[in-house]
Amino acid sequence: MQSFKAVQAVDGAIVAPLARGYKKGLPRPIRRGIHNFLDHVQEPIVFLNYLLQLKPGKAAETLGRFAINSTIGLAGVVDVAKKKPFNLPHRPNSLANTLGYYGVGPGPYLFLPIIGPTTVRDLFGLTVDRLVLPTTVGAPFNKAYYTIPTSVLSALDYRVAFDDRLSEIQNSADSYAASRKHYLDRRKAEIDRLHSPKWRALHVPPAQPPMLEQPPVSQPVPALSPTNLPAPAGEQALGEGAQAQPAH
Repeated sequence: MQSFKAVQAVDGAIVAPLARGYKKGLPRPIRRGIHNFLDHVQEPIVFLNYLLQLKPGKAAETLGRFAINSTIGLAGVVDVAKKKPFNLPHRPNSLANTLGYYGVGPGPYLFLPIIGPTTVRDLFGLTVDRLVLPTTVGAPFNKAYYTIPTSVLSALDYRVAFDDRLSEIQNSADSYAASRKHYLDRRKAEIDRLHSPKWRALHVPPAQPPMLEQPPVSQPVPALSPTNLPAPAGEQALGEGAQAQPAH
């Protein structure tokens, strides 16, 4: 709880102003290009995890997307693959998703400096994912001149994307509880979407009907509908960004 309060204070004093300056200072096409590149460098991780989940079709689509955007997409800055005739959108995936797919529970909820909300499972998966490219490819992924700028840009990209949502959480009566519920519900929805429609029909409760009235900001904010947000570290970003795609 103390960590949560400290991170919230730093966010309000430093991160949020920087993110808003980033949004105002850079034209949308440039921010979109940065966002596309950050998604692009995660595609090998996405590919490997689809293989681990025994989804060769999705793995092949990810590999094709990576090849297209690496070439005619100018190293991923332009997301050519998501457009016609390719129709290959970015699908976030991670080792934490793979573990959840095979039934590994999230474990205790954590709120850590720099990383923010996570769980033991997600923290372990994130750590392994971040080691894949530096250990298998090497430079530039293991060099500070690459890792520091991309980490900063990724944090700003994420913060801009969810500025409104984070403001709602911070203004709720119990911002820690609202943040925890939002994160855990979102992660569960992301992992559930990896399963087949038949599996989801048996294991996922039907969605609740929409509320007739919105709760006042003095009450905890209900969890975000599971249609955007990636997994930490690499999940969808940029406020104008795309939604996650359902599994087939």
